[in-house]
Amino acid sequence: KEASSPSLGKDRADTVIIGGGCVGVSLAYHLAKAGLKDVVLLEKSELTAGSTWHAAGLTTYFHPGINLKKIHAYSIKLYEKLEEETGQPVGFHQPGSIRIASTPTRVDEFKYQMTRAGWHPTEQYLITPEKVQELFPLLNMDKVLAGLYNPGDGHIDPYSLTMALAAGARKYGAQLNYPVQVTNLNSRSDGTWEVETPLGIIQAKRIVNTAGFWARDVGKMIGLQHPLIPVHHQYVVTSTIPEVKALKTELPVIRDLEGSYYLRQERDGLLFGPYESEEKMKLQESWVTNGVPPGFGKELFESDLDRIMEHIEAAMEMVPVLRKADIVNTISGPITYSPDILPMVGPHQGVRNYWVAIGFGYGIIHAGGMGKYLSDWILEGEPPFDLIEVDPNRYGKWTTTEYTAAKARESYGFNNIVGYPKEERFAGRPTKRTSGLYDLLKSKCSMGFHAGWEQPHWFYKPGDETGYKPSFRRTNWFDPVGREYKQVMEKVGVIDLSPFGKFKVKGTDSVKLLDHLFANVVPKVGSTNISHMLTPRGKVYAELTVSQLDHEEFMLVTGSGSELHDLRWIEDKITTGGYKVEIENMTDEMGVLSVAGPYARQVLQKLTNEDLSDASFKFLQCRHLKLSNIAVTAIRISYTGELGWELYHRKEDSVPLYSAIMEAGQKEGIDDFGTYALNALRLEKGFRAWGAEMNCDTNPLEAGLEYFVKLNKAADFTGKQALKQIKEKGLKRRLVYLTLETDNVDPEGNESVWHNGKARTIVIGNTTSGCFSYGAQQSLAFAYVPMELSKVGQRLEVELLGKNYPATIIQEPLVLTEPTRMRLQRKGESPKI
Repeated sequence: KEASSPSLGKDRADTVIIGGGCVGVSLAYHLAKAGLKDVVLLEKSELTAGSTWHAAGLTTYFHPGINLKKIHAYSIKLYEKLEEETGQPVGFHQPGSIRIASTPTRVDEFKYQMTRAGWHPTEQYLITPEKVQELFPLLNMDKVLAGLYNPGDGHIDPYSLTMALAAGARKYGAQLNYPVQVTNLNSRSDGTWEVETPLGIIQAKRIVNTAGFWARDVGKMIGLQHPLIPVHHQYVVTSTIPEVKALKTELPVIRDLEGSYYLRQERDGLLFGPYESEEKMKLQESWVTNGVPPGFGKELFESDLDRIMEHIEAAMEMVPVLRKADIVNTISGPITYSPDILPMVGPHQGVRNYWVAIGFGYGIIHAGGMGKYLSDWILEGEPPFDLIEVDPNRYGKWTTTEYTAAKARESYGFNNIVGYPKEERFAGRPTKRTSGLYDLLKSKCSMGFHAGWEQPHWFYKPGDETGYKPSFRRTNWFDPVGREYKQVMEKVGVIDLSPFGKFKVKGTDSVKLLDHLFANVVPKVGSTNISHMLTPRGKVYAELTVSQLDHEEFMLVTGSGSELHDLRWIEDKITTGGYKVEIENMTDEMGVLSVAGPYARQVLQKLTNEDLSDASFKFLQCRHLKLSNIAVTAIRISYTGELGWELYHRKEDSVPLYSAIMEAGQKEGIDDFGTYALNALRLEKGFRAWGAEMNCDTNPLEAGLEYFVKLNKAADFTGKQALKQIKEKGLKRRLVYLTLETDNVDPEGNESVWHNGKARTIVIGNTTSGCFSYGAQQSLAFAYVPMELSKVGQRLEVELLGKNYPATIIQEPLVLTEPTRMRLQRKGESPKI
C-alpha cells in the first residue's frame, strides 16, 4: 500500500491535476513521461478512492465509435507493458471477449460494426455459434446466432493499475500529494490559477479537473455546472464453481446484449454486472443537489439484488452453471455518467487554462488512452486526432440538471441497446433550446437532436409511415426524403437552420484576427466566403461561413455541434494574440431560415422592394434587408447547391417570417424540407461536411479544399507553414467520389473500402459520408483512398452489412451547382444537372 504524502512540496506548478483516480494518475504519468516538469496531482483522500477502486476493470478493443477505438487500443497496449516499465504488477488478464447476438437484428449490428472496424488495426471477428461455444464451453447455445470476438480483451485490477501508473509518474518526476483537498480555485488576470488547499496555495499555469464524481463540486468553485450525475452500478461475484475450476484456460469475457450484462471469470468463480433499464436503475441525485458527502471515499452503497433480478435470471439461462453458484459478494458503487455516457475531455470554453477529464462511465479502459490524448493536446496545442464526441463544449447552458438526470437514466438503461445508424434518443427532450418554429413544426415532421436543438429531419404527408423507425436498411423516411429532394430541385423549399452556431466579431483588429485564423482571404464588406481554421499541424479544426456585414463587423456561422468547440478556439486566439476585438455568441437569439430551389428568388421578391436579381444580389453576397417588413440579414448561399438564401433574423420573428414566405410561395408550390434531403443535395453537389470529410484527422489538401486555402496570402495564418510542407512532400491519400451498386442499403460513412489487388482483396480506405442519390438513382459516397487508387474510373468495393458492393470513382460533382450552371449557360454551354 502506498504511503501518503500530505504536503504540497512546492508552491508553483506547470499543471495541477485535481483527483487521484486512474484517469488523473494516467494524465500525471503521461505528462511527466513526455518531459513536462512541475506536474502536481492533488488527491483529497487516497489514490483510487471514488469509482476506481471498486470497478470491475473490463478492458476491450471494441467501441462503436471511430476514434474512441484508438483510445481503447492505446490503453490495452500500455497496460501490457506497464508492469515491465514500473516493476508493479497490474493483474492484467487477456482471455478475449465475445459479444453475443441472439436476434437477427443483432447480427446486422455486428456486420455494421465489422465494416466500421475493418479499416482500423484492431482485431475483430464475426464468429459462428460453433466458434463461440469452443471459446466459452459453459454457454447455453439455444439462442446464440453469432459472436463478435475481440482477441486481447479482458480485465485488469484497477487498484494495481493505478498504483503502477503512480509509480511511473513519480519515476518521471511528477508529484502525487494526498490527502490534500482543493478548497478553492482563483483565476488570475494573466490566465494562471491559484489552487487553495488547507496546506497553502499552489500557483499553476493550468489546472485539470479529473475529480470523478467530485468533478461537479470542483466545477462549481469557478461557476461551472458540469452535467454529471452518479449512478449506482452493481456487480456480483460468485464462489468457486467446479466447472469453471476444471477449465484449462481462462474464459473470455462475454457480453449478453439482450440480457444486458457482462460476465467474466473471477478466480474459480464468475463475476457479472448488469445494466438495468432506465425505469429500474438508480441515480444518486442527492449528490447533485447537495454535493458529495464530505467523508465519502472508499464507501459503497447498499446492494439491491431485486433491482437486477431479471438480469440474474438471463445470466443463469445463458450460463447454466450459475444456477448452482453462491453469491459471495455484491458490489454497488457510484460511477459518474454524463448525459450521453461519453466522458468530457479537453479545454473548457469560457475559462482560460481550465481542462477537464471527467464523466467516465468506463474509466478503466479509457484511462490510459485519454491520459495520452490529453497530455499530447496540452503539450502540442492541438488534439492528436479528432474526438469531438468527447469535447466538454458539446454541452452548454441548455444542459440542466433535469436533462442530465433523464439522459443518464436513458444512457445507462440503453448500455446494450442496438446501435442503429442515425440513432435518436428521446429522454430529456425537448430542452429549453428550441427554435422559434418548433411548436409550429413538431407535429409535422420527425425531429432530430442537434446540440440541444430540435431540427426537422424529414416531413410527413398523408399516407406516410410516420415516427422514428430505425433500421440498418432503407426505412420509412426513404421515399419522403426523395419527395423533399424533388421539391428543392424542381420548385422551392424552406428549411429551419436555426441550430447553426452564430458569432458576431467586431473591432479594429477584426480583419487582422480573421486573416490569422482562417486559411481563406477575409471577405470584403457585403461578401461571404467559406473559410477553414487549421491547427498548427495543418489539420482542419473547423469550417465556417464568414460574412463582412459592415466595416470591421463580421458574422461567423458554424455547424450546430461545433458552436462552443469553435468559439473556444477563436477566444483563445484573441487572448493569446492580444487582438482588439469583441466576439459575441448570437446562437440562441438568432433564427435562420433557408429558402432554396429554382423559384426561391420569385417567392422572396414578392416580400421585398430590394432587387434580388442575379445582377444585383450575386452568389456569396450578403446584406441587411426587410422581408414582409421583418429585418433579416440575407446571404445568397445554400448548402443545397441550388439557388437560395439563408435568412438570419431575431428568433421571435421566426414564425411571422416563415408564415410570410409560405404564404408568398403558394403559387410556386412551396413546401418544407429537412436535413436528410439537405444531406442528399449537398452530396450530389460534392460539398464536403466538417466532421465527415474533414476534421482534426485530415488536412485541407487531401480533403479537396485547395480552392478555400490561400497559401499565397500575406498573413501567416495558423497551419500555413505545416501545409506548405505537406504540399511539398505530396499527399499519401485523397478524398474521392464514388457511386455504388447496392440493393436495399446505403453507405453513410466510416465503412471499409476494399480493393481487389493482385494477391488478395484488402481494405485500403474508408468512406466519410454517403446516401442514396435521388438524382442518379444509386448510392453515392465520399471516401479516402491511397493516391495510386484515386483516379476516375477506378473500381473498388464498399462493405455494407457484411457484403462488398461494387463501387466506381467518378468525376465530381454528380450535379453542378446552380451558380456554375448559370455561368455555363451564359457561355452557351449546356450544363449537366
